Amino acid sequence: MSVLLRQIARYVAQKAASDPEAKEKVVKAARDVVEEAKKIAKKDDRAYAAGRAFRQAIDKLQGNR
Repeated sequence: MSVLLRQIARYVAQKAASDPEAKEKVVKAARDVVEEAKKIAKKDDRAYAAGRAFRQAIDKLQGNR
């Protein structure tokens, strides 16, 4: 599984390096991830908060929200 994630990360990094528009999107996404991680770290039940954030991200990607 980690090999697949590593390949995806490499692909994203290559796209961001070659395309300024893609780089802008990657930077925005990274900032959003950091912001969400800070929110999760502040919660008492971190596992619940992480699961909820993951579900919200999946819903957003699927267009349900």
